Formats: sequence, C-alpha cells, structure tokens
Amino acid sequence: MNPLAAPHTTASSQWTDPLIVTVAPNGAYKQPADHPAVPITPETLAATAKACNEAGAAMLHMHLRDAQGRHSLDVEGYREALRVVRQAVGPAMVLQITSEAAGVYRAPAQIAMVEALRPEAVSVGLREVDQPEIGEAGLERFFAGLAREQVMTQVILYDTADLRRWQDLRARGVVPEAPWFLLFVLGRYSAGQRSSPRDLLPFLNAHEGNEPWAVCAFGATENTCITAATAFGGHARVGFENNLLCKDGSTAPDNQALVRQAVEAAQALGRPLATADDVRQRFGGR
Repeated sequence: MNPLAAPHTTASSQWTDPLIVTVAPNGAYKQPADHPAVPITPETLAATAKACNEAGAAMLHMHLRDAQGRHSLDVEGYREALRVVRQAVGPAMVLQITSEAAGVYRAPAQIAMVEALRPEAVSVGLREVDQPEIGEAGLERFFAGLAREQVMTQVILYDTADLRRWQDLRARGVVPEAPWFLLFVLGRYSAGQRSSPRDLLPFLNAHEGNEPWAVCAFGATENTCITAATAFGGHARVGFENNLLCKDGSTAPDNQALVRQAVEAAQALGRPLATADDVRQRFGGR
C-alpha cells in the first residue's frame, strides 16, 4: 500500500475526516513526582478531562490507580472514577478505560474486568489478550462480546507483527466485523525514548482495509509524529502517559498543552476536530 494514501479513507476525504484527539493524561506508571499535573485521583482526572476537552480532546484514555497510586483494574474503582469524570464533562467526552496489564495482571483478569464493567470505550493490547490461556476460542468470545455490547474498542498494536496477527484474526472470522479502532504505537517505553514519524511508515505499508487508526508516540517528537498521522488521515493520542515535553523540548505545563499542540497541527493541515458525538456515531457507541 502506498503510505502516502490514508488507508481508511480516500485522498480527497482525509482532509474533511474529523480528527479524533484523545488525551492519555496519566498512564500506568507516571506519578505526581514525575510531574505535579499527573492526575491519579478521580477528582484530578475529572479536572484534567474538563480542561483537555475545552482544549479540543474528544476522548479521555483513563488509567485507574489504587490508594497507593499503583495501576489498578478494579471494577468498582473504575465505576467511581467514571462517575466523577462524567459528572465533570457530561457527554462532551468519550471515556475510554484501559485494560493494560502493566506487569500486574494476566489476560483472564483483564478480560474479566472489561466484561464486568461494560464501559463506553476500552483499549485492548492485542498481544496482552492473545495468550495461550485464552486461545482463539476465548478471543472470539471476547471480541464478539465487545461488538455485541457496542463497547467502542481500540486495539493497541506495537509493531507490524501485531498488525498482521490482527489482520489474520479478522480474515478468519475469529474477530467479527465491527467498527474497530486501531492504535499504532510508535516506539517503546524506555528511558529517553523519542519516537520518529518514520516509525509510522511500516504500519501504513502493512495496513489493509478501512479500519481507522491513531498513533501515540514518545518524547518531544510526539507532536511531530501525530502531525504526520494527521497528514496521512489518522488520529492522535497525546498526553503525559507517554510524554511530558512540548515540541520545543520544554516541560509541558499540563496535559492540555499537548492537546493544544495537536489541535494546532490539525488546524494547520485543514483537518476539523471530532466531537464526542462524532466518535460515538462512527464507532457505534452506546
């Protein structure tokens, strides 16, 4: 596939396809010690979500923390955090929870959390749930349930091997037809990681079909990477989960500064911004 042609849309329509800006404000590991504006309580998540929505983000990618500030997939904790954040933003944001293992959880527990919570939206790392203890029968049941319950699902892919595995599962019907949303991760979690827009090209060359996609990236080059994705018809996930720096290398004052950079890139490229209702309509959310 020609990487200069947006895979999920025609060349003529990519510029009018509304850009979905997602903010990932905390992640599984960042702490206020890393930056005082990292939100780890429901109240600080709510305040951050509201500010980032006002800056142009239509979706919040939420990580939950326990009382000690550690990564958690507790169902009741998620319900309370979602209640608090929803009270702050109303319907103006899609609230996407993570199912990330973060070295704490195994696939059965991750899947059980999603099935118990039935969130509006979830991100799922394919390689994390594609495990022997789940098997393809378990994957089929899990993804079929997500489609049936109209849970907006973003599938996280770390490399082209992940993407090809996803394509194989789709082709063989293990994963049913549904409005899936892909996330291409440009680079790896590592000290001093700086992603490159070139990291996007293998994904674009391997991507087939019409599934929409977004990118996330690491370090001060995050904005350059999401600008490239925006130009190629993709979507953007930005925030303190992967990056604490503005594009000039200075420390970002808050998550909304990174959202504003993404919005400015969209404006420069002539891409309108998606609203939460646009996202729900596109992905069949509840």
